[in-house]
Amino acid sequence: MSIVSGFIVPHPPLIIPEVGRGDETLIGDTIKSFQQIAAETAALAPETLVISSPHAPMYRDCLHISGGRKAVGDFARFRAPQVSLEIDYDEPFVQSLVSAAQAEGIPCISEGDLEPGLDHGTLIPLYFVQKAWQQNKPFPKVVRVGISGLSLETHYQLGKKIAETANTLERRVVFIASGDLSHRLKKDGPYGFAAEGPQFDHAITEIIKSGDLRKFVSLDPRLADKAGECGWRSFAILAGAMDGVQIKTGLLSYEGTFGVGYAVARVISQ
Repeated sequence: MSIVSGFIVPHPPLIIPEVGRGDETLIGDTIKSFQQIAAETAALAPETLVISSPHAPMYRDCLHISGGRKAVGDFARFRAPQVSLEIDYDEPFVQSLVSAAQAEGIPCISEGDLEPGLDHGTLIPLYFVQKAWQQNKPFPKVVRVGISGLSLETHYQLGKKIAETANTLERRVVFIASGDLSHRLKKDGPYGFAAEGPQFDHAITEIIKSGDLRKFVSLDPRLADKAGECGWRSFAILAGAMDGVQIKTGLLSYEGTFGVGYAVARVISQ
């Protein structure tokens, strides 16, 4: 088996109704797109969900793959502790991935998880996929991948190892790259405005439309920094996972309602 499909999604906590309390309706296009990719994921029936998140444990000089058997998380920090999820990790996948990455010289570990609870960058896509999942089928196991301060190329190479691991273990995998775009799209937004914000979002969405995901790696880091993004490295890992595969991409929606860019896209293996 292999990675059968990939998705790019944002992770605004207020998209969860118990958190948004009505404000989620202001990003209706994002919600519809999220529901669409969740339904597509359920229809694909993956054995494993790989989710890369910029809010998973992060180290400056090492990539972290969450270890252990299970993990739980909730939205307590967003005033909705009643919304919680529990998942099983794909332990053999994690072990195989870490070994393959280390053998290639990629700094990668599964120990040292100081925050074992699921982060919101992971919880939000899981929330939608679980809503769409058929209850009579076992939910896929999860591999949670963090980002690091290492180069974009290193993240890309980790993605290639994720695909290699899926093939080695004959896993049917869906990859979800969680990450927001610029946080500096509006003066009245939570992070203010920077001209680089819209420029960065335009660059990212154009790359998605073009289907040449390798271009994520060559984006100007100064542009990304001034735009205040959080998804760039996550997207680079997905790009690496799709290296050498004929793909079809599609931008399902893009919104910047609250001054933060939310893109939802699909990357389908042909």
